[in-house]
Amino acid sequence: MANALLSIQIIPRTPGGESVIPYVDRAIEIIKASGVPYRVAPLETTMEGELNHLLSIVQEMNAAMTEMGCPSVISQIKVYYNPADGASMDVLLEKYPDGQ
Repeated sequence: MANALLSIQIIPRTPGGESVIPYVDRAIEIIKASGVPYRVAPLETTMEGELNHLLSIVQEMNAAMTEMGCPSVISQIKVYYNPADGASMDVLLEKYPDGQ
């Protein structure tokens, strides 16, 4: 069972001030490739898993941004950590399954 939820908003400083969309798309590809459950929302993406693994995904996302030419990256994260009872997006969202 997962022990954490981690929400991330990644804000890369792009070369030449270009659109961040391709960079954000790459970050989401990294999350998808990791195999953890995730949910994309308008301002952030939430992942579910073991905290150490989720933090390593954040590290990989930041590295990818610099590899794509970004001189710097801001990653705003929120963590829900519950090692005793586990963490689940489904449980926290059961009252609002469609987000409304």
